[in-house]
Amino acid sequence: MTTAKNTATLNASVREGHGKGAARALRREGKIPGILYGKGQTPVSIALPLKDLTLEYSRGRFRSRLINIALDNGKTVQALPKDLQFHPVTDVIEHVDFIKIEPGLTLHVMVPVKISGQEKAIGLKRGGVLNVVRHEIEFICSPEAIPSHIEINVQSMDIGHSFHINDVQLPKGVTPAIKRNFTIATIAGRSKEEEAPKADAAAPAAGAAPAAAAPAKKEEGKK
Repeated sequence: MTTAKNTATLNASVREGHGKGAARALRREGKIPGILYGKGQTPVSIALPLKDLTLEYSRGRFRSRLINIALDNGKTVQALPKDLQFHPVTDVIEHVDFIKIEPGLTLHVMVPVKISGQEKAIGLKRGGVLNVVRHEIEFICSPEAIPSHIEINVQSMDIGHSFHINDVQLPKGVTPAIKRNFTIATIAGRSKEEEAPKADAAAPAAGAAPAAAAPAKKEEGKK
């Protein structure tokens, strides 16, 4: 597991208007509404360029990367994306929430799982199937300790083996949000239907009537 170090910057403006009408007006300008939350502070309504936000989202790990929000009042706030809303038909981002990063803040972040070692995995070479149970895992940590991903190496896993969260060496200060020892990935064997040999197409089906014998040739009468 490695710690995320790159921080993106998004320009934003503080907005006064609220409601559906104001949101529609922003979208016509190529912007979307957002909220910047701070502990014990009044939420700040902001507007961000849709194009820039979509580009950052497409890079991946959007909810586990810190974002510098450069406001038009001259202030820059470091924040973590918390929630996004999408259009139900077009999947275009319509709203975004951020949490302001402050000293002593503890975060819940979704971290992607990276699988390695498939090419040499013992179980896969024997015909097993890799089943990734969790593609993302929720962790609790400080902003500076957010992992970029966790890596699961399945090279030594055989059929029937599982990789659990307790098998991962987590850095100090990073703990799973789920307390039990949950499964991340398994290697399962093929089903019985897949292993069963195919029936010989030439063999007669069970209970089938035997083929009728060809009629015997009549002997020609002796002259």
